[in-house]
Amino acid sequence: MFKILRKEELSPNVFSMDIDAPRVAKKAQAGQFIVLRVDEKGERIPLTIANFNRETGVVNIVFQVIGASTMALAAVEPGESIIDFVGPLGQPSEIKKFDGTVVVVGGGIGVAPTFPIARAMKEAGNKVIAIMGAKNKDILIMEDEMKEVTDEILITTDDGSRGIKGFVTYAVQELAERGEKIAQITAIGPVIMMKSVADCTRELGIHTVVSLNPIMVDGTGMCGGCRVQVGDETKFACVDGPEFDGHLVDFKALMSRQRMYRDLEAEEKDHICNIGLGRK
Repeated sequence: MFKILRKEELSPNVFSMDIDAPRVAKKAQAGQFIVLRVDEKGERIPLTIANFNRETGVVNIVFQVIGASTMALAAVEPGESIIDFVGPLGQPSEIKKFDGTVVVVGGGIGVAPTFPIARAMKEAGNKVIAIMGAKNKDILIMEDEMKEVTDEILITTDDGSRGIKGFVTYAVQELAERGEKIAQITAIGPVIMMKSVADCTRELGIHTVVSLNPIMVDGTGMCGGCRVQVGDETKFACVDGPEFDGHLVDFKALMSRQRMYRDLEAEEKDHICNIGLGRK
């Protein structure tokens, strides 16, 4: 069992949780993920690690309530426990000193997993710029934390309530137009956002990494549920990723697979809303 030490609602339906998981914290690296299960009847949820502390044994996750499983997770209170918290899984980010600026792009809750990457890149001696995107200023998350590990932050909002009005690609274009020498961009967020960033940077000739979180079952490469097409190869996001070259990912196929169980998930969510979570 893994105890919830802290829970905070960062914005409507977006939660941050600190989990007591010393073995995971000891081995975790930037870019890796965990798979958790709330209870014996719950499904396995893959979440990229938002932060970790090797000394305290705490691992932080950030998630949005979308379906039945995240609804159940959000109902767990500090002091209570979840049954499974497996990790760290996947390949860590490539952290090194680059010849140029490293940019991390986070869309929505995708900002959270860019944090440990930005921190590690900064510790490796890089100039790091963060681009943080949201629909409006009220749902921006982790701005203060990102300021601590980056040299500059650019904020974009769809409605223009904060920073640049428009998509995160507007900020990428702004950096390119001002002559910033960008060695690599890491983009994490909704699939359509990562696709848009990859399309933009392809034209600019900037190497781009995206972190994929497709449908996952076991997280060990055995089930094949998380397969993605990367160039001419079929990869498993859980063991080969979650990070891949954004210019090679088949985003059309990825988005199609993400929609496969949408109707069933909606039915299950409605069921839980009607009868309650039923947790003991």
